[in-house]
Amino acid sequence: MTENIDLTKSEQYTLSIRLSTDGFSFSIYNPLNGNDFYFRSYLVNQQRSLSANVKTFLSAFEEFGYSYKHINVLIDSPRFTPVPFELFEDEQMDMLFYQNLPKQNNEIVLCNILGKSNVVILFSIDKLSHQLLTDHFPTARFFASVSPQTEYFCIKSRRGNNRKLYVNLHPAHIEVFAFEKGKLQLINSFSSIETGDQIYYLLKLWEQLGYHQENDELLLAGKTSGQSILTTEIKKYIRQVFIINPQAEFNNSGINRIEDIPFDMQTLLSCE
Repeated sequence: MTENIDLTKSEQYTLSIRLSTDGFSFSIYNPLNGNDFYFRSYLVNQQRSLSANVKTFLSAFEEFGYSYKHINVLIDSPRFTPVPFELFEDEQMDMLFYQNLPKQNNEIVLCNILGKSNVVILFSIDKLSHQLLTDHFPTARFFASVSPQTEYFCIKSRRGNNRKLYVNLHPAHIEVFAFEKGKLQLINSFSSIETGDQIYYLLKLWEQLGYHQENDELLLAGKTSGQSILTTEIKKYIRQVFIINPQAEFNNSGINRIEDIPFDMQTLLSCE
C-alpha cells in the first residue's frame, strides 16, 4: 500500500467506494500493478441519513474529483435477495425483490448478474444516495457486498468433493454462503452482535443444510472481537473449521498489507 498515489495517472486506476452503516471507505487501485493501492476509511454520523452522510463524504476527499478507468460502489446492506439466473427477468426485478423483503419508500432496486455462480443478486439503495453517487460518478457500477464474495467463494468451493459454508463476520451481522462443488445452495445475512447468537445460528444452519460434521468445511472470513471464542466453540461440533487469511488469499497484491480492509472489498478488487 502507498501512503500517497499519483493521481495524474488516475485514468489508469479503479476507484472503489464501500458504503456501510458502520462506516464508509474507499480504495484506489491499479489493476496492472497491485502495489499501487491506496485506502481510506471514513466515520459516518449515525444520527444522519445515508444520503446525508454520502453527500458529506463526496465533498470530503479531493480524490473524488478525478477521472478513473472504473468506479465501483459497494453497498453493504442486508436488503438483498438471490434469484436463479433462469428465473430472472429485468421487468420483474421489483416484484421479485419485494416478494422476499418488506417494501420501503424512496429506494431503487438494482441487480448484479453473477456468471460464475449462475445467480442474480437483487439489492436496493435509497434513491437520493443513488442519485448523489451517479451525479458525481456517471460511470459508476453498483454492487451488493455479497456479489463479489459469492463469485469468489464459488470458485474456491470447487476444490475438493466436500460441501463448504463460508462466513463473513462483521461487528453487527454475519453473511453466509453455502456451496456444494461450486453450486450455490444458500446466501443469507443474519443481524447479531452477540457471539453466542452467531454460534447458534451457524450450527443450526449447518444442521438444516445436512452438512457432515467430519467431512464438510466451515470457513471464516472477517474480524470481530468474538472470533476466537466463536472458532473454539464451533470446533467442538464441526471438525473442519478454517480461518481465511487475506494475506494468503491475495498473496500477489498490495491489498494484502491492509489488515482492516473489509473482506468484501478485497474480493471485489480481486475480480479487476
